[in-house]
Amino acid sequence: MRRVLPVSVSVSVAVFAAVAAGAAGAVPAAAGGAPEADLAYHGVVSMTGGRVDLRLVPRNHGPSAVPDATVRLLWSAPLVDGQALPQGCARSGARVVLCRVGALAADDVGRPIGLRVRLRGAPSEVVLETDTAWSGGAVDRNRLNDRQRVLVLDTGDEYYF
Repeated sequence: MRRVLPVSVSVSVAVFAAVAAGAAGAVPAAAGGAPEADLAYHGVVSMTGGRVDLRLVPRNHGPSAVPDATVRLLWSAPLVDGQALPQGCARSGARVVLCRVGALAADDVGRPIGLRVRLRGAPSEVVLETDTAWSGGAVDRNRLNDRQRVLVLDTGDEYYF
């Protein structure tokens, strides 16, 4: 025989169960209900004879995991056409390369991204800008550490950001 609880008891049990389930697997959420993460990109870049070498390490400072992310690399000079890019990277315009970062757990470092590109006309300097193109739906309230702007001179010197 099935026992029926009064409505007030069953609603209280349902609310308690929902709160307990939410607390057990709590994922910090931003105001719109999306998880909140803090993506950052740090690396080193150098240029010699119009060839730019870039090593970039993505990081998620949390508090939530990011299911997938993509970093945008914007150059102030156009890239030479027909270049081979590493797996997970693709051209998105004359001056833009997008690279898949992938999933990042909270307080985790992603796999390093290494990229070598050639610029048209071998300029004496170039500005590299990085930012997050896609964060898998996570909200990043601290955009200062994923948006970088680096002046790179054609000297072979390494510039850290």
